[in-house]
Amino acid sequence: MQRNAIEPILGALVLAAAVAFLFFAYNKAGHRSVNGYNLSARFSSVDGLQDGSDVRIGGVKVGEVTDITLDPATYFAVVTLNVDPDVKLPVDSVASVATEGLLGGKYLGLTPGASDDMLKPGGRINHTEASVSLESMLGQVIYSLSNSDGKSGGQGSQAQGSAPKPAGGADHP
Repeated sequence: MQRNAIEPILGALVLAAAVAFLFFAYNKAGHRSVNGYNLSARFSSVDGLQDGSDVRIGGVKVGEVTDITLDPATYFAVVTLNVDPDVKLPVDSVASVATEGLLGGKYLGLTPGASDDMLKPGGRINHTEASVSLESMLGQVIYSLSNSDGKSGGQGSQAQGSAPKPAGGADHP
């Protein structure tokens, strides 16, 4: 009977330790909501970016993505972001979709511009850089490698050299 009483107590201790660890990890991860002002930006591609993704300047979280929609007229992705009210961005700032690492998630990186005019709440960031798809880049590398192997002889070698010499061996016209 004594063994049955110890198991639930140990289970409760392990569960309490797990909850404490999750609480600690959540607080250290910097997941804090930002109550600031909204801005928008248009991108041709936002692969991997999602609602709740970080908005960072120099690696420091200054906001979060609050909405991603499709503009039916231009087919551009419209990203709405909320930025810390203490952060004032020049109108010539650049927004880019960046990757946290090779297998990491995506975030929206901001590079402040040099203008004296600042973006107002509800304003739009006009300079954007779309997401780079790792799958697309790998596909291009594989495609270019497979094409370079196919051109190693025959027509490919003559196409890059000079024009063929006329029959009869004359080098000049």
